[in-house]
Amino acid sequence: MAPKTLSPTVLPRLSGWLFITLALALLVALLAPQQLPVSLYKLSLVSLAGVVGYWLDRSLFPYARPDHFLPCEQEIAPAARAGEVPVLLETLRDPDQLRLAGTCMLRRALIVAATMVAMGLGA
Repeated sequence: MAPKTLSPTVLPRLSGWLFITLALALLVALLAPQQLPVSLYKLSLVSLAGVVGYWLDRSLFPYARPDHFLPCEQEIAPAARAGEVPVLLETLRDPDQLRLAGTCMLRRALIVAATMVAMGLGA
């Protein structure tokens, strides 16, 4: 039996940006501590605007969600190793449906971005 090797620790996605953000917040705290509540207020508004933009897209286009345009056939995943969960693989067949789904994703991204910019500029 082969000895078990320790797997390298994997940082979550965008953790580099988290560290940069925390460093900048620390810098703001050192240089201008009175601005921390303002920064927190703006951060909460922009985060709220992202959620509002997402739900605005869902309510304006209830039948044009990106996942509705992804026809796929499911294949059985290869056998999983011990401790892993098997998943189903999806294969897309129709390029027109894929293009339509991509357009819906762009629409959603634009609505969310516009909502976030409007909230950031207006508040």
